[in-house]
Formats: sequence, structure tokens, C-alpha cells
Amino acid sequence: MFCKTVIDKIKENLEEILLLRDTKVKKEDDSYVSQGDLLVQKIIIEQCSEMLPAHKIISEEMAPFDNEKWDVNGSYVIIDPIDGTENFVSGLKEWGVGVSVFTEGRHTQSCIFLPELNDILITGYSITKFESRICGLSSSLNKEDLMKLPTGFEYRIIGCSMYNMLNAVKGAYSRFDNVKGVNCWDILPGLNLALEHNVPAFIDGNRYQGEILFPVKKYKVSIGRGCE
Repeated sequence: MFCKTVIDKIKENLEEILLLRDTKVKKEDDSYVSQGDLLVQKIIIEQCSEMLPAHKIISEEMAPFDNEKWDVNGSYVIIDPIDGTENFVSGLKEWGVGVSVFTEGRHTQSCIFLPELNDILITGYSITKFESRICGLSSSLNKEDLMKLPTGFEYRIIGCSMYNMLNAVKGAYSRFDNVKGVNCWDILPGLNLALEHNVPAFIDGNRYQGEILFPVKKYKVSIGRGCE
């Protein structure tokens, strides 16, 4: 399986990836990218070339995708090489890798891998379910947003979408919400793993049905049993 091979390759190169924590530079959107991000991207792209050569790659570190023509029936590999780069370059372990594969418009496999936490979920894998009252929030919220939060939840802001979505799929979070909007590579792995495990998932207020999302806008997302 492509996702399993990718994870194995990242594990093999993890020591080198971690040595690149102090190579951060700011992008135009004021977020960081590191040589670690680029190394993970290189590893995944090499596996794409070998195993899925007919698939077009959509990766965070290849953005922006200006003047691209997207095909809802096309074949794509959507990559977030390091989600939570701010955490990664700050020495925190809560960062992850996300991959989703769509072949001729249909989702075929996804994975979320949290390398330093050694937590993995791949299409076809079973999970242990939890029941939580914790709500995960995106790190994009400002003070005014936080003051408006409803009561009834324990709240967590971790700063890694892959970490948050994986916990929502497992039930370690009752739900995860990003109300400000994120890119397709931030959420497609979690959305499709949620579908597989019968966990409610919503995009822009509508139930997610497994469709491919393209980097043409930011998407608001909610995942978890607490969304019902």
C-alpha cells in the first residue's frame, strides 16, 4: 500500500528530518517552512513517482496553484508534508504527516502519521474508540473568538490539524472544529478516515461525502461525535 510505504520511508529518515528543526524560514503568509518539510515532501514525491506515476501531486509546499485546471474525475495525491510546522520547529512532538490518494475521482487511501508520537492511522486499519468531552480547536482563533465559545466542553488548542483530526476520529476528542478555514491538504486525510470509521464530518456546514477538495479556497471543518 502506498501510504504504508510512505510511512516506512519517513520512519527510516526520521533522524535526519528531526535534525532540520532549526532551518525554519517564513513564507509570505507568515507561517514557517523548514528543510524538514521539504525533505518529507521529497520522500513522498519519490514514492509517488515509483508507485503512482499517473497521479498529480498537490502539496502545501508547492502552493500557490495559480491557473491550474482541476478535474473532479482526475487522479491526485494530496500531501501535507509537515502539518504543525510551528510545533515542529519549536521542538514540540505534536506534528504530523497527512496523505490522501484519489484515483479517477474516487478516494482510495489516506493516512495520518504523527512520527514523534508514533501514532498512525491508515485506510483499512482498525482503531480503539474513546469517549471524550474534549473539543479541539484550531490555533487560528483570536481572543474574541475564544470568549464566544459555548460551555460544556474541555477545550484544547494544539496547533496541528493532523493531531486534532486523528483524535476526533478515535473519539479522544468529542469534536474538532476549524471555523476560520483551512486548505484541502490540512483536512482530506482526517475527513476520509472519519468517513471510514463512521465519524460525522462536515465541510462548510455540509456533511462530507468523500469528494475531493482542491486548493481553490479555505474550508471550514468539523469532525467528531460531538458534531451530531
